[in-house]
Amino acid sequence: MKAQKKQPNAIDVHVGGRIRLRRKLSGMSQERLGEALGITFQQIQKYENGTNRVGASRLQNIANVLNVPISFFFEDAPGTEGDAIDNLKTFSSLADGLFLASTEGLHLNQAFLKIRNPDIRRKIVELVTALAEQDKK
Repeated sequence: MKAQKKQPNAIDVHVGGRIRLRRKLSGMSQERLGEALGITFQQIQKYENGTNRVGASRLQNIANVLNVPISFFFEDAPGTEGDAIDNLKTFSSLADGLFLASTEGLHLNQAFLKIRNPDIRRKIVELVTALAEQDKK
């Protein structure tokens, strides 16, 4: 009997995706994050892919380097396994995370954060929401 390759746990994948998201938003390379933590960039890749679990103390160190609370990595984390609604939410949050970590998502987010006027920000959100609704039709 062939040994099956173990699939990454959904929480590990989610936490890894959030590490990648914050690292990219910070403009930091995997190499630089690894150096700050005293580990290789390959280990960072494994964390970001969910291949390796991040221990509690390591996650705290990552949070410190990336300047976020440790809770950041668990925001919108998948709920209980097997529930169709939770699975849909998991897929949606992973897709959102993948977009935010993409080049396009990073540029959009960085540009939006440069807008200081809250009224302009609100109008942009309203515009994008309206465009998304139009695109559904």
